[in-house]
Amino acid sequence: MPVPHTATAPEAASNRALRAFLHGLPGVDEVGARARAQDLATRSVKTTAKAQAIDLAISMVDLTTLEGADTPGKVRALCAKAALPDPADRSVPRVGAVCVYSDLVATAVAALHGTGIGVASVATAFPAGRAPLEAKLADTRRAVADGAAEIDMVIDRGAFLAGDYKKVHDEITAVREACGGAHLKVILETGELATYDNVRRASHLAILAGADFIKTSTGKVSPAATPPVVLVMLQAVRDHHAATGARVGVKPAGGIRTTKDAIRQLVLVNEVAGPAWLTPDLFRIGASSLLNDLLMQRTRLTTGTYPGPDYYTLD
Repeated sequence: MPVPHTATAPEAASNRALRAFLHGLPGVDEVGARARAQDLATRSVKTTAKAQAIDLAISMVDLTTLEGADTPGKVRALCAKAALPDPADRSVPRVGAVCVYSDLVATAVAALHGTGIGVASVATAFPAGRAPLEAKLADTRRAVADGAAEIDMVIDRGAFLAGDYKKVHDEITAVREACGGAHLKVILETGELATYDNVRRASHLAILAGADFIKTSTGKVSPAATPPVVLVMLQAVRDHHAATGARVGVKPAGGIRTTKDAIRQLVLVNEVAGPAWLTPDLFRIGASSLLNDLLMQRTRLTTGTYPGPDYYTLD
């Protein structure tokens, strides 16, 4: 059901005002959310519709490498794959973005020059978010200065779980300002939020503070982008749109590895938020290994056979 509240908060919102708003949201029917997500997972998408879904999913992938051993060479190779996922088939769409650590943004931007693919950076002390605000803002400004078109920030889950909603709100607002013209994706790390009610509250809090996207997780904590969690977040952006007319995107990340997983996400989007969200501008999938499976399934639909497991580069 739509949230019966305006989806705007007063400037310099107090903890009391934020708590009243967030705890006034309708509670999540956990059994119902799981059942609805499970029902939607059984939807069958075949033949022409499946081919279209695969291409759409490819265009929504934020091709990601977020390891301590990342090198400029690895990032350049990832960017080449992002721009031309299958060198043998130039009809394959390019991905939505390439996501890297902030110190590798300049490398990625140079490698993607002329492709139209943006670079996303996980600034703000990813993945734990345990750093002073000044450090998070400096990281964000550096990434934007180096050419990042999107910033994926992680919220302070400790502050959120302690009920310090103002701190979380104000940090998001400050990072939003530091982004300038770059889009802001706010990572909730849903695996640490414990309840679906907290997922709903964190989603609305991030939206209130200026998020362009809300994102499930860093991919470093399990569980991550489970279908019921994504369903709750899609409900949040749908309800925000119903209240304000503004659309906010959703990015599930963590655990989405197969074409079947990706298509289930698209069914969720269509049935919960609506077809207007079936665009890379409003829905992304954070993944590394997913792209290869999408390419394999696409080749099978085109040729009738699967390519070998080593046909595509490993990310």
